[in-house]
Amino acid sequence: MNAFDLMNDLGLEGCVQAAFPMREMTTMRVGGAADCVVHAASERDIVRVVGACRERGVPLTLVGRGSNLVVRDGGLRGVVLHLGAEFAQVDAKENRVCAQAGATMGALARAAQKHGLAGLEFAEGIPGSVGGGVYMNAGAYGGEMSQVLESARILKASGDVAQVSATELDMRYRHTSLMDQGGVVLSAIFLLKPDEPEQIAARMADYSQRRREKQPLQYPSSGSFFKRPEGYFAGKLIQDAGLKGASVGGAQISELHAGFLINRGNATANDVLSLMGKVQNEVQARFGVKLEPEVRIIGEDER
Repeated sequence: MNAFDLMNDLGLEGCVQAAFPMREMTTMRVGGAADCVVHAASERDIVRVVGACRERGVPLTLVGRGSNLVVRDGGLRGVVLHLGAEFAQVDAKENRVCAQAGATMGALARAAQKHGLAGLEFAEGIPGSVGGGVYMNAGAYGGEMSQVLESARILKASGDVAQVSATELDMRYRHTSLMDQGGVVLSAIFLLKPDEPEQIAARMADYSQRRREKQPLQYPSSGSFFKRPEGYFAGKLIQDAGLKGASVGGAQISELHAGFLINRGNATANDVLSLMGKVQNEVQARFGVKLEPEVRIIGEDER
């Protein structure tokens, strides 16, 4: 039984699609087709998909907004479990905001602002999902998820569902224990501080203005492509290496911010990864610093 038939037989609430082009599910807009994509609509969907794939030995890939992801041109085998708009409820009560994993970081920040809760302003312009943000401890402008996360509901690699504290997730710079042990973020609870909605909105507007001025938002990208090396800034190293504006095929190092690799409109995943390698080699040769990608790179090369 192929992956599509297996998913169809589960009687899921969400949508199941075959041969889905992953460029439509990633903000870099590159990548080949996935054998099968399930757009989960409930926690039940997620548990059933994960269990069925484990039982049948079918490869499983979890994707949220696809904002920190490059899929190779050969696509993905097995099942892609997509946590998006169908699994994106956000609720606020007292000093807490609870969000399902498919909610956008922007929706999370705006819900907090609306209820006069501060601490998530940094998240307003991050193009990812809550699940992905918790999974990799996303952050910006001095804020990160570890500072405000109280707990998360996790489907563990064992198949058990549990509520775990932020401390148990061992949250560090762009890293959590989930990246080592596996597991799916189902929802998260954030503990915030009361503040005037107008003041929160002003801080969010300031961050948004900074992004518009300094980031190439008009082009598809995966955000900051490289991790910040200790003692350095990736964008500064790339710029000092004379690579600002360099390109391979349709992929280019942004002329606005050298830490961003952008798709000028017709890039392939191979273009992006070739440019990544060029940057890594040049920075290593000039400064002795090894740049590590912050983005996840998955899938198969095109045959």
